[in-house]
Amino acid sequence: MPLTTPITGRFAPSPTGALHTGSLVSAVGSWLMAKSVGGRWLVRIDDLDTPRQQPGMVDDILATLERFGLLWDGELSWQSRNRQAYEEAFEQLNRCGALYPCSCSRKEIAQAASAPHPADDCLSYPGSCRDTTPNGKSIRSWRVRVTDEPICFHDRRRGLICQNLSSGCGDFAVRRGDGEFAYQLAVVLDDHLTGVNQVVRGDDLLNSTPRQIHLQRLLGLPQPEYCHLPLVTGPGGAKLSKRDNLVSHHLGNWNGREGLLLHAVLCFLGLTPGQELRGAPGNEILAWGAAHFDVTRIPLTGGELAFTTQRLD
Repeated sequence: MPLTTPITGRFAPSPTGALHTGSLVSAVGSWLMAKSVGGRWLVRIDDLDTPRQQPGMVDDILATLERFGLLWDGELSWQSRNRQAYEEAFEQLNRCGALYPCSCSRKEIAQAASAPHPADDCLSYPGSCRDTTPNGKSIRSWRVRVTDEPICFHDRRRGLICQNLSSGCGDFAVRRGDGEFAYQLAVVLDDHLTGVNQVVRGDDLLNSTPRQIHLQRLLGLPQPEYCHLPLVTGPGGAKLSKRDNLVSHHLGNWNGREGLLLHAVLCFLGLTPGQELRGAPGNEILAWGAAHFDVTRIPLTGGELAFTTQRLD
């Protein structure tokens, strides 16, 4: 994007659970990248997955962000309020012949898949319904056609990333048979509707980005710049346990210790805040981080935070 384009970043938590140290790193990283260049930072609640949402979790997430000094610009946005835009985009894709109905179950796809599953758990779809009509069978999803051409983009941390969607994930779902829209289509429209042009998130979503770029191109939408951050892991590189690393406001165990964790998060992102900032107010630590942020110093690999929570039972 042109250097004159004002930056608008975002953080988009889902109210299916409390924030943990990994999501805090994503929130801080996206805030720093936007604010370091005088940009805006938005918060969107990704609340499409209704069955998995926990009562009161939205309030908990917002209070947690505020407690760490992560204040958003403008009004809060809600994914669930964008359904009309999803519907219109779906119809646009359908009119141009990019979609087709699929009757394959997840089990059938898993049995037929020849490629290993990507890290984001997208089963490689073999194209069973691509050129057939599921006569008499229930439609389990609507899939978007992909091409046998690599989709490449420049990641601010990882450099040039290329993925062949055809050999990687295959035609992917944008809508379920029950009418609910899939994450890939929803997030593309969500970001566009709020003018987001900088997407900063964890490495676990890196494999989703080429699919989203494919949809942006089909829909004629501008492509944001991307930066995927290293992942926080548990001891020995194990997958981070959300239960053991919660930073929830309502659990009440962070009184007076927010600055210690924020200091550790800045170090995790390659910054070198002085010891005098340990335990300082969150807004003071974040202001220092924005003034000294350098994307080229973000490590290429993740790991443990120097400061972690204790087990919360």
